[in-house]
Amino acid sequence: MGPVDDEPIPVTRTVDHGTAKLMPDVDRKRAWLLTVDGAPQSYVDLDEPTYLEFEYARRLGHVLDSVAEPGRPLDALHLGGGALTLPRYLAATRPGSRQDVVEADSGLLDLVVERLPVPAEAGIALHGADARAWLETAPAASADVLVADVFGGSRVPAHLTSAAYARQTARVLRADGVYLANLADAAPFAFLRSQLATFSTVFEELVLIAEPGVLRGRRFGNAVLVASHRPLDTATLMRRTASDAFPARVEHGDTLRVFMGDAKPVRDEDAVPSPEPPAGAFSIG
Repeated sequence: MGPVDDEPIPVTRTVDHGTAKLMPDVDRKRAWLLTVDGAPQSYVDLDEPTYLEFEYARRLGHVLDSVAEPGRPLDALHLGGGALTLPRYLAATRPGSRQDVVEADSGLLDLVVERLPVPAEAGIALHGADARAWLETAPAASADVLVADVFGGSRVPAHLTSAAYARQTARVLRADGVYLANLADAAPFAFLRSQLATFSTVFEELVLIAEPGVLRGRRFGNAVLVASHRPLDTATLMRRTASDAFPARVEHGDTLRVFMGDAKPVRDEDAVPSPEPPAGAFSIG
């Protein structure tokens, strides 16, 4: 079978870690939603790769836009592939970028490459491997940005939450590199706070981006963690996230330290996955 735009009907396939579905968006000619076991994983518009449907993806995009002057190519490592939404975005906004994408579900990668092909000139190399195992063998100081968007089902795997993992991210990043992670939690935020405490042992600068309703404990939701050794452009991030359809808050500095409270860094032996979302939080029928 050829790419999905030759035959715009839903595609269902059993992959390594569940059942993947590609569903066409009736409002956008060559746009597709990827779900795995009913949980939304990615949204891609093949004609407009800079279009980011999911709010958390838009926030990650805002960070990627702000880490260097517009258009400057970056060396990027993506842990978690999905339908390659952010690698496609970076290839479009920063042509000439070199990108590695690590996805544990090789069957999912095969489906995406077959049905949502990536142009060869995009500079995106795909690797079927465990994210942390790949990270631990990656060359030191080889990435400008490291984007972690890894979910086993609807939970961040435990081995991607510890201080040992955080040290590996810092080792692979260049001195001015930036780490970005898509996380999910709800009040009382034991997981998010533990992640802030963990990454604060390695990086001097931390930022958390999330909707006010999530930060106030009203509902379960995504939060983007950003970490680096250098000050981040929080003014730009605040301006851009405030103008989104679903505005977000950008927490940093003293307010973030208060939010972190007395949370402790996570050791490998104590690591647990992010919490299970409540029924219906992210699922699509």
